[in-house]
Amino acid sequence: MKILIVEDDLSLSDVIAFTLRRAGFAIITAYDGLAALAAWEEQRPDLLVLDLNLPKVDGLEVCRRIRLVDKTPIIMLSVRSGDEVVVKGLELGADDYIVKPFSPSQLVARIKAVLRRAGLVETPSVLTAAKLTLDRARNEVQRESEPPVRLTQLEVRLLEMLMLNVSQVLTSEQIITTVWGADGGDRTMLKQLIYRLRTKLEAGASQPTLIETIPNVGYSLVDPAK
Repeated sequence: MKILIVEDDLSLSDVIAFTLRRAGFAIITAYDGLAALAAWEEQRPDLLVLDLNLPKVDGLEVCRRIRLVDKTPIIMLSVRSGDEVVVKGLELGADDYIVKPFSPSQLVARIKAVLRRAGLVETPSVLTAAKLTLDRARNEVQRESEPPVRLTQLEVRLLEMLMLNVSQVLTSEQIITTVWGADGGDRTMLKQLIYRLRTKLEAGASQPTLIETIPNVGYSLVDPAK
C-alpha cells in the first residue's frame, strides 16, 4: 500500500514518513502542491496525507484537481478543526481530516479507517471497539455481557463507521456520505438514525453516553475505557 505525504514542514514530513513506514506502508513525499500533483500523476498512490497550507498550489486546489479525475482517498491535515477551509476540503471530496498536533497511532488508525471505507483493505466481519462487538455478517451488536441486538443495514453502516473511528469526531457530512451515499441522506435522516441506534445500544437514549453529539459538527463514539 503506497501513501503520498504532502507536507511543507520537512520535520513533520519526516516524522509522518517514519511512522507510516513502521506501519508497513510504502512512502512518497512532496513538499508543495505542484510536486504533489506530479507525484500523484506519476506514482498513483493508494492514499494522500495532504496538508492544507502548501506553497505554489494549496491543499484545497490539489484536492479539487485530483477529484476531477479520480477518487484516491485523501486525508487533510489542518491546524484548526473548525476552520472553514476544512469544511471546504470535505466538500471538495476529502475523506477525512486530522487536526495538528496528532499522535502517530491516531494517524495510522485514521488512515486504516479511510482505506477500509474506500474498500482498499478488507473490513473484518467482526469489529470490536468501545466495549461493543459488531457482527456484520449477522447484523448484530453486543455490548459487553448483554444479549446481541439486531440492527438494520443502515444501523450497521453507521455503527461500523463510528467503531472504525472510535474516539474521533466524524462530521455529519462524512457520515451521510458513507451511510447513504453523496445524494441519499440528510441531517434529519441522520439524527433519526442516530436516535434509533442509541435506543438499541443504551437504555437512556435521551441522555446518551456512548454516541456523543458534537454540536454543529457531528458525532463520536466514546470509548468507556478512556
